[in-house]
Amino acid sequence: MKKNLSKVASLSLASIITAGALVGCGSAAETNTGATGESSTATENTKELETITVAASATPHAEILEAAKDALKEQGYDLQVAVFDDYVQPNEVVESGEFDANYFQHVPYLNSFNEEHGTHLVDAGDIHYEPFGIYPGTKSSLDDVAEGDVIAIPNDTTNEARALLLLQDNGLLTLKDGVGLEATVNDITENPYNLDFEELEAAQVARVVGEVAYVVLNGNYALEAGYSVAKDSIAYEASDSVAAETYVNIIAVAEGHENDAKIKALVSVLRSDDIKKFIEDTYDGAVVFYNK
Repeated sequence: MKKNLSKVASLSLASIITAGALVGCGSAAETNTGATGESSTATENTKELETITVAASATPHAEILEAAKDALKEQGYDLQVAVFDDYVQPNEVVESGEFDANYFQHVPYLNSFNEEHGTHLVDAGDIHYEPFGIYPGTKSSLDDVAEGDVIAIPNDTTNEARALLLLQDNGLLTLKDGVGLEATVNDITENPYNLDFEELEAAQVARVVGEVAYVVLNGNYALEAGYSVAKDSIAYEASDSVAAETYVNIIAVAEGHENDAKIKALVSVLRSDDIKKFIEDTYDGAVVFYNK
């Protein structure tokens, strides 16, 4: 997530990925007209699919939704996905009713957005989480950490806390007791290596790998940078960590629509074994299916 997200300028719609609604149609042709003047008419009926519109981030959310399209089509739904480049518009278009749902955020961000913008969005289903990882910069092992090394971390509250907790779990620093998922660099009580932290917008962290000792990235930005959590990270969040459970990515809808048939169908497919397998086969640990 980006710092001060409520102030992030809304960017234009990047792309719209649609399957195209199937529209019921009929065709008629006169055949076998004989001396009696009788004719037979053949009419082909195609059932119209009900549309589900979802606003999503490109990676991995829109990709996961694409993998769900066929299963939803079998249930009578045409899933249409619009890819957004920011974290404001996807909530606005769901609140306004322009879209049925969005898929890009976790509950802490959703709650913060509702509070700041007066929106009424709710969690309709938990789908996956994206573990934070420590990745090599100019150094490839934490054993090589040295006095005054620089580590690049995200600068927004949510992601900065996760980065610092992961660094603490790996013995690089100690945070104030009880600070948890609201930790900032000001909460560091022990810094034995006198590490310096370069705080950057989350999307920019991966771009300084050649300039700092290590970078700490969340799953989607690691993917965009071409990293594999399993193969490239030095360390990453455990699946049973507080952060993993807290920041599971969700399907969000306007309050009162969480039990709509189309939403329940969408969540059911995204929670299916087929989508679990797609996530496991595609993202190599950078995206993890939420099993609970």
